[in-house]
Amino acid sequence: MEEGRSSSSTDGNGLGEKKKKKVMVAIDESECSHYALEWALQNLVDTLANSDLCIFTVQPIADYSYLYASSFGAAHCLFSTPVAAADLIKSFQENQQKFSLALLEKANGICSKYGIVAETVTEVGNPNEAICEAVEKLNIQLLVLGSHSRGALKRALLGSVSNYCAHNAKCPVLVVKRPA
Repeated sequence: MEEGRSSSSTDGNGLGEKKKKKVMVAIDESECSHYALEWALQNLVDTLANSDLCIFTVQPIADYSYLYASSFGAAHCLFSTPVAAADLIKSFQENQQKFSLALLEKANGICSKYGIVAETVTEVGNPNEAICEAVEKLNIQLLVLGSHSRGALKRALLGSVSNYCAHNAKCPVLVVKRPA
């Protein structure tokens, strides 16, 4: 690289045009994450006006063993025809996908109130890892997350997505706490 030139400030064609930065807001069904999105839209106006916004949500990997078990007993009682475990799992996954798309649609509605058009992305996986992987894959420059404001004991037992991302994401992380 030539001295005085930064590859991140140009588009690579030598014309000196700046690349748009990418900001990602990770959401889930909690009020905390929607508060973080609203906060970002209200307080990062200048940043978002010159950036691409990505709204990201994760469909957690579920333990389907109980669905397999139910297909051998209870499912026969609940339905007039036997339901295979594969059908139950497929139905469960489809419902998770619909739920995630509804979350993203709600987030897009919030963005449109501020005149912002956002890209939406959903992945399946562990939220901690999926968010950090998406940051790298999508070349995100700022990650915004909401905080559930759990105490130390709950964080130890349940984990903290924002804490994990703050330590592992390959970009700056802004954790927005909802006022009490």
